[in-house]
Amino acid sequence: MNKPPSVDQAPLHIKLAVDLIMLLEQHEVPPQQVLDALEIVKQDYQQKAGLELE
Repeated sequence: MNKPPSVDQAPLHIKLAVDLIMLLEQHEVPPQQVLDALEIVKQDYQQKAGLELE
């Protein structure tokens, strides 16, 4: 049986996503607040990357 690679071997963006999910779950942040905050973070990083959308 093939076993999926561990998170330790995953690309950095996957590790970051797993860490963020764990942090948010540990602090019991409500899903809608997480989504609202992630939209702000996404917009900020799109701007930093020169990908700002109208």
